Amino acid sequence: QVQLVESGGDSVQTGGSLRISCAVAGFISNGFYMGWFLQAPGKERVGVARINTISGATRYADSVEGRFTISRDTAKNTLYLFMNSLKPEDTGMYYCATTPNTQGDSLDAHNYNSWGQGTQVTVSS
Repeated sequence: QVQLVESGGDSVQTGGSLRISCAVAGFISNGFYMGWFLQAPGKERVGVARINTISGATRYADSVEGRFTISRDTAKNTLYLFMNSLKPEDTGMYYCATTPNTQGDSLDAHNYNSWGQGTQVTVSS
């Protein structure tokens, strides 16, 4: 059983930066994807970024490409999302998640089966 606990959410101004974290308790095999997802108020949960735990390969949503960076510290068992040049449309609850499913769209929330409780990020204009 994997437990994921997000932290680091905050209120920032447009153009600001923020780092959010996801502490992982339990065992995650290599070969899993770990990802960050955004759920804005009244909207579906969408994939923001993911990392492959074997290769370290990353993938980003077009909306955050070049602004966000996903990384993983295996020694600390922690997943990070570094967010730069934040925009109001980045506002919402950010969730980390894992999946052993390496088939299909790796930014599709439906493909992930372990979730944290989320951390709120608010970007004001």
